[in-house]
Amino acid sequence: MLRNDTICALSTPSGMGAIAVIRVSGINTFSHVSQVFKPLNKKKTISNVESHTAIFGNIYDGDDLIDEVLISVFKNPKSFTGEDSVEISCHGSTYIQQRMLQVLLKQGVRMADPGEFSMRAFMNGKMDLSQAEAVADIIESESAASHKVAMNQMRGGFSKELQVLRTKLIDFASLIELELDFGEEDVEFANREQLEDLMNTIQGHIQKLIGSFKMGNAIKNGIPVAIVGAPNAGKSTLLNALLREERALVSEIAGTTRDTVEDEVHLGGVTFRFIDTAGLRETEDVVESMGIKRAYEKIEQARLVIFLFDAAESSKPFEEYTKILIKAEDTPILVISNKNDKVNAKDFSEDFKSVSNYLSMSAKKDEGVLELEAALVEAAGLNNINNNETIVTNTRHLQALTLAGDNLKRAQEGLANDLPGDLMAQDIRQCLYHLGEITGEVTADDLLGNIFGKFCIGK
Repeated sequence: MLRNDTICALSTPSGMGAIAVIRVSGINTFSHVSQVFKPLNKKKTISNVESHTAIFGNIYDGDDLIDEVLISVFKNPKSFTGEDSVEISCHGSTYIQQRMLQVLLKQGVRMADPGEFSMRAFMNGKMDLSQAEAVADIIESESAASHKVAMNQMRGGFSKELQVLRTKLIDFASLIELELDFGEEDVEFANREQLEDLMNTIQGHIQKLIGSFKMGNAIKNGIPVAIVGAPNAGKSTLLNALLREERALVSEIAGTTRDTVEDEVHLGGVTFRFIDTAGLRETEDVVESMGIKRAYEKIEQARLVIFLFDAAESSKPFEEYTKILIKAEDTPILVISNKNDKVNAKDFSEDFKSVSNYLSMSAKKDEGVLELEAALVEAAGLNNINNNETIVTNTRHLQALTLAGDNLKRAQEGLANDLPGDLMAQDIRQCLYHLGEITGEVTADDLLGNIFGKFCIGK
């Protein structure tokens, strides 16, 4: 997996900019770059300066000056990859970027594969696999919450938890394995009561991590919020008010929205994906019926639901709410009495006194929007994310934890039914294997290729 060659790539976004950074890493980095770089201070060379030093100078292609650059030097093992590395900061012209890369290729440097810098960091022990994946999550984070979770994982919070679990389980697994060597003497090195307590504790921890994925997935990809209600309740107007732009068509004609309209907004450091749906009513219109069917599907898929009704026109909004409640099951619902600015608007607060999330507003006049935003952040339950709390956001991690939990459950059942130690040992080994998959302590080349292949070229 780890090749003894030198790689390069553009690490800043492609296209024109003020500056561009080209990363070079590998065993011959300093000699290759020194062939084309002439420092302004001739006493300083890439090889003789200390690590984490910046040198100003020029890059040449033969006698042709390409650009003035600033080169940052990182000597192994004190670099991102654990290898000798440099980062060349040049002017952001696309022409200069390409010339820089061409000059390096002439020296025998090759273009990096997607994610190869991070893969080398993993292979050289600079980070484990879950930390490497967190690097990609940090780059892609679009909210304070997703950034916080990714930073905790990159700094090793998740890895440390798994390491503690694995170490405790390995100790007992070793004792059970030792018992197998003395099978004829019928001895027990592993205290069964302590083993039961340990497996219960670890199983509880695994299930807690698995349970955090629902929140983690919402943090990473945005919390889906379905806006539902009868036609002309003001759903599209509310979406536009939340987005601060005219995103959805608004009309007095009932049934204007035939399909779902989606967009994102950041509230309280969290990304919400609002979904404006077709008005819920009985209709013989085929197209509108398809839109209503999708609306019910979005209710089932949402993590939050906003039920909106017209305070001036609705006669029995609680009955409409009850129908939504059945579809939403355990999903939190925010009930909004809209159009309270109308002279004939009614007060339905008594009808919804049992509903904790009930608000009265006028989406058209932007009245109550801030209160709704605060209620959404509160209902999402992400206000009190602990900086040190491990939240699973990666589907691969979820799958490995689920398999580890299944194997540990079989070992627990084996212990309860007094099964032979060799059968329990096999289940415990499989549990350890799946926990190790998360951090890369056990892995396969095709898995690494799949993970790092999704990274950008310069990372």
